[in-house]
This record gives sequence, C-alpha cells and structure tokens, in this order.
Amino acid sequence: MAVQEIPRSTHGGTCTCDDCPHGAREGHRRAVAAFLEKREEFAAGQGLPAAVARSAGASRQWVSDELTLSARTVADRSREAGHSWLYLLSRRAVLTLWIAAGVLLVVQIGTALGTGWSTARTAGLLAALVLAGLLTLAARAQSLRGGLLAPLVGEDNRLSTSKAVPIAWLVLTAFAALLPALRLAASSPGPERRALYEGLALGRALPLLAVLALTSGVAVLVRRVVCVRIMGQRLQKLPADHPSGADLLTDDSGRGSFPDAQYVLVSTVVLAFAAVSLARFPDRLPRLPWALTLLVALSAAVYLAAKYAEGSRPLVLSVVRRREPGDLDSAVRPGDDIEIRGVGFVPPGAQTPGMLARLVVRIGAVHVHVPLVPVAGGFANPSDTVLTVPVPAEVEPGRVEIQVVTAAGVESNRCTIDVAE
Repeated sequence: MAVQEIPRSTHGGTCTCDDCPHGAREGHRRAVAAFLEKREEFAAGQGLPAAVARSAGASRQWVSDELTLSARTVADRSREAGHSWLYLLSRRAVLTLWIAAGVLLVVQIGTALGTGWSTARTAGLLAALVLAGLLTLAARAQSLRGGLLAPLVGEDNRLSTSKAVPIAWLVLTAFAALLPALRLAASSPGPERRALYEGLALGRALPLLAVLALTSGVAVLVRRVVCVRIMGQRLQKLPADHPSGADLLTDDSGRGSFPDAQYVLVSTVVLAFAAVSLARFPDRLPRLPWALTLLVALSAAVYLAAKYAEGSRPLVLSVVRRREPGDLDSAVRPGDDIEIRGVGFVPPGAQTPGMLARLVVRIGAVHVHVPLVPVAGGFANPSDTVLTVPVPAEVEPGRVEIQVVTAAGVESNRCTIDVAE
C-alpha cells in the first residue's frame, strides 16, 4: 500500500487532527494529560463506580482495565506524533544541510578577501554543492522515515550509535575525495596534478581508510550480535516512539550509557582532527596519526564488548502468597493474590503505561494480565522485580507452573507452586 506524504500543516491553535504534524503532537499531548489525570484520580481512590467500589479485587481490575485502554490511546497518539516528528525532521535536516553550504560560501568569501580567490576554494564549494545535492535526493526518498537521518535509525526506531559513527566518517571521506577530484578535472598536466595524485596515495590514506573500515565493521557486528541475542531470547528490545538525538548517548531506557558516550566522544574528537587537517590541506586526504587510529579502535572495542554483554532474560526467583494485614497465613488458593519475585520483568524502554499493560503471567494454562496499580506519580504494580497477580478461579488445584511473559515477548523460567482447593 502506498504511503501518502504528510501535507504541510495549515492548522494551529488547538488542532488535534491526524493529517498534520501540529495536530498529531497536540493530540499526543492531550492524550498524555488525560491519562495522567485519570491515573492520579484513581491513585487517590476517586472515580470508582459504586458497583465495584466495595470489592478490592473488582475495583483493582476495573481501574487496571480503564488505565490500559487509556494507555493504548496514548500509544496510538505517540506513534502518530512520532511519524510527524520524523517528517518535520527530514525537512529541517535538508534545510540545515544547505545552510551549512551557505556558511561555507560566506567563510570562503571572507577568507578570500586578503589572499584572493583560488581553484581550491572553487573546488571546495563545488564539492559541498554536489554532496548536498546527492544527500538531498536521498533524503527526499525517505522523507517519512527521517530524511537524512533515515540511515541512522535502527530497527528499534532509535538513532543508532553504531551507524552514526561510520556514516560521519563516510561523509567526511567522500567530501575529502571530491575536493582533489574536482581540482584534477580543472588542472593541467604539471606539478600541480602530480601533487594531487600524491595526496591520494595509499600510504597517506591508510589510517583514514582503516578507521572507516573499522567503524563500518563494528556496525555490521553490532547488528548481528543484537539480532542473534534477540532471536535467542537473551536480549529484550522494544521500539521507541520516535528517534531522538539523546539515543546516541543513552541506552533504551534513556539512561546515560558509558560505552555509547565514549564511542561518540572519541570518534567526534578524531573526526574533528581529520576535518581540520582537510581544511589546512584541501588538496590531499586527511592524514591521521596511527595513535588516533588506535584510539578509535580501542573505543570501538569497548563499545562492541558492551553490546556482547548487554541484556538478560527475565528470571523468576520465587512465588509467594500475598498476605494483607489481618489475614491468616494459609496455602495459595484460587482468588488469592500471589507475588512473583525476580528480575528483568520490565526491560529497558518498557516503562511506559502501554508497555506495562502488556505484561502477562501464565499460571498453568491460564494467561493473567498483570493489573496496573496506580500510585501518585507512577505505578506500584508491575515493577522490574515484583509482580502481583490474582490466581484465577479457572486454575486447577495441584502443582501449577508459573511463567512471566514480558512486553518484549520473552519468556522467563518456570516456577512451580502448589495451589490448594
């Protein structure tokens, strides 16, 4: 099915329609506000129908169902806002690209006032225009997926650090190769042409090519590692609503990540060194010291090792009967609440209400959705280490296996309990 391009927004004010970027963002904002208001109302014990207010179990289930429906609305509006955000991002990225080309023109004119115009300046402007034109054509083909940033977006709808670093090196290398190529086209046989060919010698370009090959190889390996670990249920991955620049420096839960941050930092510093070298000597490829090349290699090794160690499966450690104050100690029976203790029940990126509502506990042959229990500012249930669910009446007495299925679809180990009559 063909996807129609999102039209330019002509709406404003309080528009919440889905056919313009402004309306999608406003609709998402309102859905979030409505959900938060409802959650705080339920957390304060208000808004319950009289038919369920006298039963703790019924009221909890009713509140959980209402919050689940509201969370689904928030998730739908969030996806719509994410598509609109990508569309606007593609337009702004292309605009930024041409603004950078204009800044280069102004800088070239300013620096040429004292020394005069040269062939190198013309080649630099032409290289910038050619590269900007090619990138613009590529961006138009992916306008609904982020435009220029579409190659950086991973399968989880986040900006990928492993892709961003080699693409930055690829753009610099392409620009550095265009400069002498355009000068060669305008030069005549002689010392200038020989100097340009010497600037493209393999010995000079070897460190730069090594960095480009190394970072590209890391991107391929990271993709392979992530896919294998997901298929083996050793890594839980959930999609984000939309990409963000912070994705380059954080993990899936939005917390700062040392492996990602150091990889981006080191690559940025060495990339800046190469850019300065290219600006100083535009007639030759940037010559990187082998020490900086080894620094990038060390940073890439740390990043790759972190990807190998990332992730874990949910693990059920124990299951106990939940006892309310004043209750007697007894065996687990249908209708009782049980507390499942373990780790990894809420993977990174699954802290949103829509993802929390997807948690399921398999009790024997019965699938029980984990109820959302609101408290001021969040939820008391579920959490990453403790889940509380009721034992349905359909569960047969005897030994019953319990298993947790996370929002990412990963199953935990099985834990057996005895259910009395």
